[in-house]
Amino acid sequence: MEQIYTIPINEAFEKSMEDGGCPFCEIKRVFEENELSLILGASMMEPDVRIKTNELGFCERHYGMMLGAGKKLPLALMLESHLNEISENMSVSKILPSKSAKRTDSALGALGKSCYICERLDRNMDIVMNNSSSLFGADADFRRKCSKQPHFCIPHYAGFLRAGRENLKGSDFSDFYRCISDIENKYVARLKENVSRFVKKFDYRYEDMPWEDAKDAVEKAIAALCGSDSLNS
Repeated sequence: MEQIYTIPINEAFEKSMEDGGCPFCEIKRVFEENELSLILGASMMEPDVRIKTNELGFCERHYGMMLGAGKKLPLALMLESHLNEISENMSVSKILPSKSAKRTDSALGALGKSCYICERLDRNMDIVMNNSSSLFGADADFRRKCSKQPHFCIPHYAGFLRAGRENLKGSDFSDFYRCISDIENKYVARLKENVSRFVKKFDYRYEDMPWEDAKDAVEKAIAALCGSDSLNS
């Protein structure tokens, strides 16, 4: 277990107990802000980072977030270097044009599916999931925090469950599964009920039925299915 991640895990689980929401979405949000700050700051000039950003580029979401940060010079420097590498991959060989085309297709095709920040977030969130499941087995206080979570978004629930299957055995896994599945089943049931109520409100026969928690049912369902950060894209 990489202990450095136990602090943000505990902080996020405590915060979600008070504010609601998925604790893993909160962790990912903090990690993403840190990555953006680093890539537009000191990390931008590190040779090993530049090599990776030249190779992977960024997804549309993270280009947009970097533009929104208002630091165009470091972004322009990365783009200059990145475009130079793309240009090299597009160079044409007059002797072996088919080989050049194959190399270009391979390099640019991979580029469209990659993102430096997404790759780092995925790797860090895998560590967070493994550490969180291990904490459940080793720390009674964390187990209590876990039992009091309002919900997990569905992708992070799946990742948490997968990590628990890999890291917990016997009664620890049984307790873990009962804990998080009980939370999630109740959450999905509420989502279903609220979406159904939202739909009924467009039928004149239910015009007098109270909205209760259904007015933002569509937004909440999308957040649950995709992770709450998807609504901020």
